[in-house]
Amino acid sequence: MNIVYLTTEAVPFAKTGGLADVCGTLPKVVAAQGHRCAVIMPAFSSIDYSSQPIETTDISFAVPMSDQKLIGCRLLRSHLPSDPNDPEDAAKVPVYFIDQPQYFRRPSLYGDANGDYHDNAERFIFYCRAAIIAMSRLGWPVDLVHCNDWQSALVPALLKARSDDSSKLPTVATMLSIHNMAYQGNFGFDAFPWTGLSWDHFRPDSFEYYNQLNFLKTGVITSDVVSTVSPTYALEIQTQEYGCGLDAILQGIKQPVAGIINGIDTNIWNPETDPNLKRNYNANTWAEAKIDNKLALQAEVGLPQDPEVPLLGLIGRLAEQKGWDLILPVLREHLTESRPTQWVVLGSGDPKIEAQLRELSEEYPEQLAAYIGFSDALAHRIEASSDMFIMPSHYEPCGLNQLYSLRYGTPCVVTQTGGLADTIVDATAENLESGSATGFHLNDNSPGALDHAINRALQLRYHSPEKWKNLVGVGMRQDWSWRKSADQYIELYARTVSLNRRRRSSR
Repeated sequence: MNIVYLTTEAVPFAKTGGLADVCGTLPKVVAAQGHRCAVIMPAFSSIDYSSQPIETTDISFAVPMSDQKLIGCRLLRSHLPSDPNDPEDAAKVPVYFIDQPQYFRRPSLYGDANGDYHDNAERFIFYCRAAIIAMSRLGWPVDLVHCNDWQSALVPALLKARSDDSSKLPTVATMLSIHNMAYQGNFGFDAFPWTGLSWDHFRPDSFEYYNQLNFLKTGVITSDVVSTVSPTYALEIQTQEYGCGLDAILQGIKQPVAGIINGIDTNIWNPETDPNLKRNYNANTWAEAKIDNKLALQAEVGLPQDPEVPLLGLIGRLAEQKGWDLILPVLREHLTESRPTQWVVLGSGDPKIEAQLRELSEEYPEQLAAYIGFSDALAHRIEASSDMFIMPSHYEPCGLNQLYSLRYGTPCVVTQTGGLADTIVDATAENLESGSATGFHLNDNSPGALDHAINRALQLRYHSPEKWKNLVGVGMRQDWSWRKSADQYIELYARTVSLNRRRRSSR
């Protein structure tokens, strides 16, 4: 199959979240299975700092954004970086950048300290229209276009509308992946003329949503297939609680929403070869190595060195979504009651949460080390050194840190939502007996439930060491590589292309 990925983020060219990890890795793994892949994304300023060579091409064109406004652009070209030590990563996947400085050469991708850029509707309508033209200039037929999140979600509708932009791509199948339902690209109806279509297309079964232009809703209704990043999240977003207003629309589409768990880069996240660690280890040698790593991390972050004290790790955005309204009360209890635990936190986000963590770490420096910001090397060391990882998200489409934790032998304490529910098996008596347990679930989303789950983990860790050892080993031996996820995507691509062909033949 010939597959084009449309995305605004792909490692190492642009990143604000997990979307970049998906689109920087999945195309390479799919290409390694013998499929022809390419990525098309905006030429954000960040591409200049990617360490990948960026080439100019002889492809340029203009998009008539209105009767008076003709916007030109050119295509730049690079490749997703390949790993010379991985034979399955040898296929070079080209990345084409839509270079339009007025829209994309800005300090950030989507906004600044004042909020979203005021012209985001215009910017990403242009991106969608330009991407369609770029696909027609690749020089090879496209079987399927894989759109990702709201920024590219107008493409299926534009293709089906048979606009001038899409006239050379009459048979392409379309798929839309939702990485986070909360971000939909909802704008005033006055943005619609930028699409270049007549107002006949501004209707509920296409672009219109309560008299507004909603990018994500448009893609959901007009794509051949919709997917998201875990089976549980695929069900959750069809409920009022998690659907963010689009639950009924998702329930009404013909093909069921597919849920595929993201993979992780097992070359980068590998405790056996990780250069960031004091001591490397695997599923057979982790016990002593994790103690050495813990002692090294304790010294690095200024906590008292003690191999027996339980070390609890937290990494990620400091935001309510991640459960900080649950974490902070429990953390305060542990600190003020001098419970025998240490905590190490790495992240940034909500200034109020940042301030509370700074205050607590200054007041209790022997129990809490809080690093506001991000360090990839420190993130690896926290995963390898902690006795358990705390991740009580209120919603989590997929999640990656729990997968890193599994690979690094660090059982997780998680809420039963999205990808967390799909990847962490609760340490109930039955699951421990069957050898399937890998972590600990909260009974409900409350500080009390979090504290109870942490206590369950501590009880098992220090009073049932053999069961803990088995739980760690089961988690470390699981396969969360991108190869496993890519196989599921390839199967979905094939079904989508076949479905599209059947639909066209029945007309």
